[in-house]
Amino acid sequence: MTILKLTKRSIDAIKPCEKEMFYWDTEMQGFGLVVYPSGKKSFILQYRNKLGRGHRKVLGRYGIETVDDVRTIARQHWSDISKGGDPVDEERTRRNSATMNELFDMHIERHVKVHNAATTIKTVIPQIDKHLRPALGALKVHAVTRQDVQKLHVAMKATPRNANKQLAILSKVFSNAELWGLRAENSNPCRKIKQYPQNSRERFLSDVEVKRLGDAIREAESEGLPWLIAVEGDKAKHLAKPENRRSPIAPDVLKIILLLIFTGARRGEIVSLEWEHVDFDRGLVSLPKTKGTARRAHPVSVQALEILAGIRRIDGARWVFSRSTDKSRHVAPEVVENAWQRLRKRAGIEDVHLHDLRHTFATFGSQAGANAHILRDALRHSSTAMTSRYVNYDESPVRVFSDAIGGRIAAGLGSVLSAKVIELRPVKNEPKGG
Repeated sequence: MTILKLTKRSIDAIKPCEKEMFYWDTEMQGFGLVVYPSGKKSFILQYRNKLGRGHRKVLGRYGIETVDDVRTIARQHWSDISKGGDPVDEERTRRNSATMNELFDMHIERHVKVHNAATTIKTVIPQIDKHLRPALGALKVHAVTRQDVQKLHVAMKATPRNANKQLAILSKVFSNAELWGLRAENSNPCRKIKQYPQNSRERFLSDVEVKRLGDAIREAESEGLPWLIAVEGDKAKHLAKPENRRSPIAPDVLKIILLLIFTGARRGEIVSLEWEHVDFDRGLVSLPKTKGTARRAHPVSVQALEILAGIRRIDGARWVFSRSTDKSRHVAPEVVENAWQRLRKRAGIEDVHLHDLRHTFATFGSQAGANAHILRDALRHSSTAMTSRYVNYDESPVRVFSDAIGGRIAAGLGSVLSAKVIELRPVKNEPKGG
């Protein structure tokens, strides 16, 4: 047993031994640190309850919690103990009484709504409500076994991707349960349950399909596309004449789709684009650095800038793609999706999703010889493999990469774009991290 003042410096200096060692704080009674042979360090509080029974409570793990934060927690516990409370007994009672529905509520409020992106929140909460609550909600948190989780996983084997998704969500829920003291450490019942094999979606457009898409876009912009209708019996008499069964797609919606393939951006990132996000002088468009994060300046191809330059600005509208009936709102994603259904039908690429345009952008880049780092930066995927580079945007490999892809796509689409080229002003001293 060693007595010392527990501070960050003194704790960092402690090295693990062959057996667990205890270090007690000089300033607070019963407040200490246990160091395991593995190197893990945990804060503890040792006390006697009103019946004289000794208890030792783990307050948190060093590295996750700071010594000052845990010291505050220890003071609160001493206050409760002096009034007859028993933190260990109360935790045991709570652990044994909480239901999975209560844990799901805690997980949503304390984790999902705090740490997840808005798009993730919209998908995770309904999945918990639809799949996890009915199967596990009434069970006690501490009583859920691997067999319970396995039963749920097997019941969803017909949809392997969704089954694996629920397993991943549930695993995070139980990890938080351990963190919050509702389950013992290393008791996650999702461990060792194998995920189902699933086919990753690798659909992208070929050069021939890009050409057909270009033909469909030109047709949609000029004479319009044929209606997508289902005719049954005599209902056909209510339809317009065959030659009139066409309707165009709004030019702004077509431009959104073109921008998706020329930038590799996600649908929501383009639909919600604002004019302040576009810098024609430097050839930049602000897009989220990684999914769900704040927008940062990003080099795009001259073809993407040409599309943006051809959009008529609406006075007082912040959105690049404002609604025709309400300039305070941007075009609804559903409108873009509906237009894409018509376009892909006409182009003979009915199995291609809008997000596959992003796959096409990435595949063309890979075929053009771009390395993994350029692809990562161009697609704005998160990675810790290398730190951010600080380069002049005029010399940026991301711009060269984007222009190469843009040229290939433009050649395939044909005359959807004019031959107009936007001249970029040179930027001598680009701010770091821009």
